Amino acid sequence: MPRPMNEDRIWTAALIVIGDEILSGRTQDKNISQVALWLNLQGIRLAEVRVVPDVEAAIVAAVNELRARNDYLFTTGGIGPTHDDITVDAIAAALGRPVIVHPKAKAVLEGYYATRGGLTEARLRMARVPEGAELIENRMSGAPGIRIGNVIIMAGVPHIAGLMLEALSGKLEGGRPLISRTLGCWVAESEVADMLGATEAAHPGCQIGSYPFFRDGTVGANFVIRSTDEARLDACADDLAARLREAGHDVFAGGI
Repeated sequence: MPRPMNEDRIWTAALIVIGDEILSGRTQDKNISQVALWLNLQGIRLAEVRVVPDVEAAIVAAVNELRARNDYLFTTGGIGPTHDDITVDAIAAALGRPVIVHPKAKAVLEGYYATRGGLTEARLRMARVPEGAELIENRMSGAPGIRIGNVIIMAGVPHIAGLMLEALSGKLEGGRPLISRTLGCWVAESEVADMLGATEAAHPGCQIGSYPFFRDGTVGANFVIRSTDEARLDACADDLAARLREAGHDVFAGGI
């Protein structure tokens, strides 16, 4: 059954990246991009991202603030088997719910670890959820993600988080998917700033992002046009390409 769609408004999500290792610089986060791209396909915009330490009070405060002003809140990190994986406890505290061992999660983990040394107390921690939560399938390591209300709790390991997103595909209510086209040009963005603004203003429902770069001693920029309407997107991209060419610039579809 197709998931509900409401095309009349913009649905938003926030992401909390949890972990001291991210803040210390020891680990580079790779989840923000994949979460944002996946949300675009679901018709949901990633509106804000916050990185917080493995401190319960910080997680609780961020969860309660961001879930209140967005349709969805995603978290990554802190749901493993070690003592410093406190995300479940912190989110349960934020929601005012006790933590329980989910029977289905326990059964999944028992099956997964049957030939891998058995379900230890540490591994059983990955079956703990806030009371009332649903599970999100994890085909990689068995330990499930968690969904409770508008809060979605995922692993910090990028390929496992990706599998959890895949399991959620088509199951969240949202609007039209955000689509995009990219035009590349060997021009300083400051030279065409007014042109970009005028083009965007001429095409309601479209946004133009400018992403400058410096390569081989030459300045250039990629212009990404985004919209939920393909016809409007094409019209805006064609208009921008025409304006750039009229100004004497070569335009490269797909970017440089």
